[in-house]
Amino acid sequence: MRKLWILVFVLAMPCVAFGQTDRSSWENLNALGAGHKIEVVEMNSKKVSGAFVNVTDAGISLQAAGGEQTIARQDVRRVKLMENKHRLRNAAIGAAIGAGAGAGIGAEVGKGPSHGFGFDFAAQGAGIVAGAGAVIGAIVGALWPSHQTIYRAAEK
Repeated sequence: MRKLWILVFVLAMPCVAFGQTDRSSWENLNALGAGHKIEVVEMNSKKVSGAFVNVTDAGISLQAAGGEQTIARQDVRRVKLMENKHRLRNAAIGAAIGAGAGAGIGAEVGKGPSHGFGFDFAAQGAGIVAGAGAVIGAIVGALWPSHQTIYRAAEK
């Protein structure tokens, strides 16, 4: 049990480190390159998606479906980078979670009487359901959105 908690804390460290970066700095938008797919959420909760064009101290410009738009800095609540960079990582995490859950479920379901067949149904059930859980978890993990927030306006 102790090893499980150590593993959980080690895997949680990148999440904590990601949460420590300053997302309220407008200068973060300078790291975006022209053409990156972004989503801008305005203060009135209106969402505008498109390709990043440029950023100035006054606002951010993007090429949306209706043409190029510039949104004033004071009207921007949040800017997200809409590229899914972590699909493989999310698939691996999903597969691990699915396999673990499947193994637990399979072992519990297989804990019945053996009915004289000579098989260890708990171990076989755990293996079969773990494999199915890994496949399902990998699919869910690969499809899970992982959009990175580049800028978030400071709370007022």
